Amino acid sequence: MNFSPVILETAASDAAAGSTSSALMSMLITFIPLFLVFYFFIIRPQKKREKEEKEMRESILIGDEIVTIGGIIGLVVRQTDDTLVIETGGDRSKLRIQKAAVRDNITAMERRQAAAAAEKNASPAEVTKKESKKEKEKK
Repeated sequence: MNFSPVILETAASDAAAGSTSSALMSMLITFIPLFLVFYFFIIRPQKKREKEEKEMRESILIGDEIVTIGGIIGLVVRQTDDTLVIETGGDRSKLRIQKAAVRDNITAMERRQAAAAAEKNASPAEVTKKESKKEKEKK
C-alpha cells in the first residue's frame, strides 16, 4: 500500500474538525439551558425589583412617611432631584438624605392597602395580613 503523507494529513485534520464541532455542540447544549435558568431565576427578578424600587423612589411626595435603609423613619418636608429632607422624632430634627437611601414609602403602602380594601370591601387589617402572606411566599 502506498500512503502519501498528504492523504494521512487530510484524514487527521478531518477527524480533528469533527471532534471539535461535537465538543462545541455539547458545550452549547450544556451552557444555553444553564444561562436560561440563571436569567429567569436570578437576573430577571432582580431587574424587576430594581424597577419597582425606582418607581417607588420617584413617587415620593412631600408629606409621605418613609423608612431609610438605616431604619430612620421620617416625614418628607422638602424634595430635590436626588435628595430629600425628612423630619424625624418629636423634636422635629431634620435630616437631608439621598433618594437612593429610601427603603419603603409607608404612606404609599397604606394608600395601596386602603385602595385594595375598598376594592374588596374588606378591612385594612385583613388586606395587610393577605399582603404579608404574599410577600412571604415571594421570598
